[in-house]
Amino acid sequence: MDLLHWKLFPLLALLASFLFFFYIQDSSKSSQSGCSLFPHSHYWIASKRIVTPQGIISGAVEIKGGSIVSIVKNKDWSGKFKQVVDYGNAVVMPGLIDVHAHLDDPGRAEWEGFPSGTKAAAAGGITTLIDMPLNNFPSTVSTETLKLKIEAAEKSIYVDVGFWGGLVPENAFNATALEALLDAGVHGLKSFMCPSGINDFPMTDARHIKAGLSVLAKYKRPLLVHSEIQSVVESHLETEDGGGDPRSYSTYLKTRPPSWEEAAVRELLTVTKDTRSGGPAEGAHLHVVHLSDASSSLDLIKEAKRRGDSITVETCPHYLAFSAEEIPDGDTRFKCAPPIRDAANKEKLWNALMEGDIDMLSSDHSPTVPELKLLNDGNFLKAWGGISSIQFVLPVTWSYGQKYGITLEQLVSWWSERPAKLAGQHSKGAIAIGNHADVVVWEPEVEFDLNEDHPMFVKNPSISAYIGKRLSGKVLATFVRGNLVYKEGNHAFAACGSTILAT
Repeated sequence: MDLLHWKLFPLLALLASFLFFFYIQDSSKSSQSGCSLFPHSHYWIASKRIVTPQGIISGAVEIKGGSIVSIVKNKDWSGKFKQVVDYGNAVVMPGLIDVHAHLDDPGRAEWEGFPSGTKAAAAGGITTLIDMPLNNFPSTVSTETLKLKIEAAEKSIYVDVGFWGGLVPENAFNATALEALLDAGVHGLKSFMCPSGINDFPMTDARHIKAGLSVLAKYKRPLLVHSEIQSVVESHLETEDGGGDPRSYSTYLKTRPPSWEEAAVRELLTVTKDTRSGGPAEGAHLHVVHLSDASSSLDLIKEAKRRGDSITVETCPHYLAFSAEEIPDGDTRFKCAPPIRDAANKEKLWNALMEGDIDMLSSDHSPTVPELKLLNDGNFLKAWGGISSIQFVLPVTWSYGQKYGITLEQLVSWWSERPAKLAGQHSKGAIAIGNHADVVVWEPEVEFDLNEDHPMFVKNPSISAYIGKRLSGKVLATFVRGNLVYKEGNHAFAACGSTILAT
């Protein structure tokens, strides 16, 4: 071979490497940007158990450009398509939508933050979450503070994230300010009827809520309410030396009795009548968050629904998994507000959920730093209240629900369909043609021990009340708008979730 040919070899090798590079880059935009662990934008997901609005089918879901473009039953595809990810007997269902999470960003990212919070969400099968307006600093109560939150989320989220705005005394009677916040893209508003524990998020009363609903009516968006009204009788007990041993959970439980929830719901119902058909706030909707009291408070909500008030209610997995009797002295991981109540109340909550009186579930993921949980001191009266849970709500709901015979269709209703409706996410919440390809793949029968060896992606895993539990339901994969963002312990290289703003 002559010298000329030898000189051409390096040039040919370089040309070949360039051609290969551009081929790989062109194969998928998602692959190029690191958004997905799967290098294709057009493919099929196959399974013998796909949960659709028409029932559970064996077949395949076609995904193209981030959306679901077709769904076929087993006999119609029989493995004849290219680029098929076959999950066998694993369950394929719409990704979970968590309408109640505190990711604490910006301002308190050491508590959680968008990167770790959304990584944990993806690992738990959550594909969309709506972030609460408090625990971050400053609280999201204006267009300026919403902008700060959106900026913090950009290029930092692995799932889609929307935002609730705050209804506080400062803006409640200022319709122009509330309209500006809604125009800027919040999906609705959130208020507290008791002290929130956050200085720049003060509590509201029925007057503020009535004013907020009148503005929300124009936008047909919801108001979410923390429904507890503080009683003078019990509030003095939540001190270092009042009411009993501060390391005993029963001492804390006495400081927030069911009557607090009942009083709040009773006051709320004086204004929710305005949301009825033909009422002055028709189009607005009131949503009671994290219901704990399954007795009088729930009865009042059921009666309001019968009267035609536009009202829904959620509860959380920790109220369905735990009971007051089993919480050890000093184990402040279990402190939250409203509190986890007794076993009889837990049974009533499950019955209400199964019968449809409770509409949906949410995590109320409310983490902090371990120091504020006072894990060593064990003082329930002084520890920060909140359950860290976002990565485990799917297996927790499934595991503790086995006793009650829950179905996959019910899981989808509680965690996907109804939350999507509340948050106005009409392209999410179901495996249906035209929807976003937001999908979780999981194995309900696979058990695992949630211990220090289990991969956990929240920033402060030691504060989770679920550590030490044995659960059923292993998440294999999570797809967000067609991107495979999580696969068996690994996340996509880039955080490519979308900030979703209401329009």
